[in-house]
Amino acid sequence: MPDSFLQARGLENSRQYTSPSLYAVKHSSSTPCIDVHSRWADRGRDIRTNMLRIGLAMLQGARHEHAEALLNASQELGIEVEIIELRKSSQINSDIAALVLPGGESTAMRKASQSESLLEGIFNWMTKYPQRPVLGTCAGAILLSNPSENFNPFVDAEISRNAWGRQRQSFQAPIEVNLETPSGRRTNGVELKRDNFNHKPLKMSHEAAKSDSEAFPGVFIRAPRFNSKSVKCTPVAMLGEEVVGILDDSKLALTFHPELTLDRRFHRWLITRAKDNFC
Repeated sequence: MPDSFLQARGLENSRQYTSPSLYAVKHSSSTPCIDVHSRWADRGRDIRTNMLRIGLAMLQGARHEHAEALLNASQELGIEVEIIELRKSSQINSDIAALVLPGGESTAMRKASQSESLLEGIFNWMTKYPQRPVLGTCAGAILLSNPSENFNPFVDAEISRNAWGRQRQSFQAPIEVNLETPSGRRTNGVELKRDNFNHKPLKMSHEAAKSDSEAFPGVFIRAPRFNSKSVKCTPVAMLGEEVVGILDDSKLALTFHPELTLDRRFHRWLITRAKDNFC
C-alpha cells in the first residue's frame, strides 16, 4: 500500500488545537505565503472582505489536511479564501460562505461538540442558508445524512457507519466521478507550517489524476456506505456499481477522504460553488 494510506490510518486521533485561527492564502507569481491570525476578539481581527470565508469544523479527523487541500484548491483556481477554524457555535455567522465537515468517528464528534454546541450551530447555519455549499467526508457524510433528532437530513440517502469493516479493511481504489468541477492551473503548491502544537499536515504522495476525466484516487478508512436503494439525490462518485458520493443541491457527501490525495477537484467544487452563490 502507498505510504500516504498507511500514514492516513492514524489521522482519526490527530491533536486538536486550543485556539481558533485563520488561514489566508495570497496569490502571486511565486509560491503563496500563508498568514495565520488569531480569531480572538481581544487580540484583534484581520478582516479581508474580498476573500471567501470557508468554515472548517475542528472536531476530529483530517482537519488540517482539509485546510491544506483548500489552500491548494484556492491557488489552483486563483480565488482567495480564508479558512475559519470552528470550535464553538458562536464562531458561525453569515460571513461563512461554505463549510467542511471532516471525517473522524461520528459518535465521538457528536460528543466532542456538545460543550460548545458546535454541531448544533453548524446544522442551524445549514438550515438558515440552504444554498451555501457543504462538503462532508466519511463521518461528515454521516452527519449530513443523520444530523440529529432535531434536524431533518441534509442529504436524501441512508448511510451505515463502518460498513466496509474494521480499520484493517481500509483500502484505496479508483473512483469514477460525475461532478462538474472547474479545472485548476498548475501551481507550486501550498504547505502549512507546523503550528504551536507541532502539528503539520501529512505529506501526501503524488496521488492525483492527470485530468478530471480520469478516475479519482479514493481512500476509504473504516468507511461508511450509502444504502444505494435509499439514494434519492444525485450520485456523483461510483466505486464500480456502488454509490460512494452524492450531491443533494448544495450538499456534497463522500464516504472516502479526498483530502488525503493531491487531487483537489472536490475542494475546487466547494470554493467555486461558494463563490457563485455568495459573491
